[in-house]
Amino acid sequence: MITANHRLRSLALTAGTLATAAGLGAAAVVNYRGFQRRIAESSVILNETLPVHSLWWRARAKDKGELIYAVIGDSAAQGIGASSPHRGYVGILTDHIRLSTGRSVRVVNLSVSGATVEMAVRDQLPTFVKLTPDIVTVAIGANDIALWDAAVFEAGIRQVCAALPPHALVADLPCFHLPRNERMVAVANRIIRQVAAEHQLRVVPLHATTKRLGLRSVATHVAGDLFHPNNRGYRAWAEAFVPALSAHLVRGIRPADLAGPDAPNAPAGLPSSAHAAAGLPLAVPADRPSPTPEPASTPVANTSESGGVSGPS
Repeated sequence: MITANHRLRSLALTAGTLATAAGLGAAAVVNYRGFQRRIAESSVILNETLPVHSLWWRARAKDKGELIYAVIGDSAAQGIGASSPHRGYVGILTDHIRLSTGRSVRVVNLSVSGATVEMAVRDQLPTFVKLTPDIVTVAIGANDIALWDAAVFEAGIRQVCAALPPHALVADLPCFHLPRNERMVAVANRIIRQVAAEHQLRVVPLHATTKRLGLRSVATHVAGDLFHPNNRGYRAWAEAFVPALSAHLVRGIRPADLAGPDAPNAPAGLPSSAHAAAGLPLAVPADRPSPTPEPASTPVANTSESGGVSGPS
């Protein structure tokens, strides 16, 4: 038989349990709201860097350089999320090119924050086709996942790839980790690989590189908005490009000390000490074959309008 004291004790325990659960639930709501607020604040801060990064890359497009490095992409190519523009993957690869060849580099970064593949075709290709770049990297399509349309994506990728020179490096999409997004990314990457193969373009394995970092990389390699890479994240992006980029430099770009008209063909090597300073792996093995140099590039059109901003990605 349940006595009045037992009832009171049970009611007290139940009330305590409910209060504890309510407290935990309220704490979870407060923490989640705080988490959302921090993401929103980080997004605002990164949005304020958009014109800064854009202006910095427009200035780089006016620099003189023996080599021309052209970039097609979105906010990642602008380095949004990094502590400064040159700490994005484009800046890291530019340093790699300089160290590998000993030659100056003019970077024509045509990327636009927020760009989709369709927007890259509209806004970046018209300027790109006027260039004769020595190095080309393409990383575009992450923004297409938000409003995924496979047909529109494929049509854009086909136009981009058709405009690229044979030595261009085309990255597939990075790992999004979330299953729903990853299903769309898988379709996008199949399209990229298929179209790139049709044009005999080399695909940079950005997805495999970022997937290997694991879900924990969201805490270590991603900026405060939980979308853009941070400095560590961009180093991982650069490392995905380095093997293909180094192979291209070996085949087609002469080092500065061998660039004279009477100099023999030689690979674009890089001393291990220089690579250690750059924090990147060795570009090529020591027993690599001598490349056949490509013709010198021709002067390019003024690109001071490149690298504009259309909104956050």
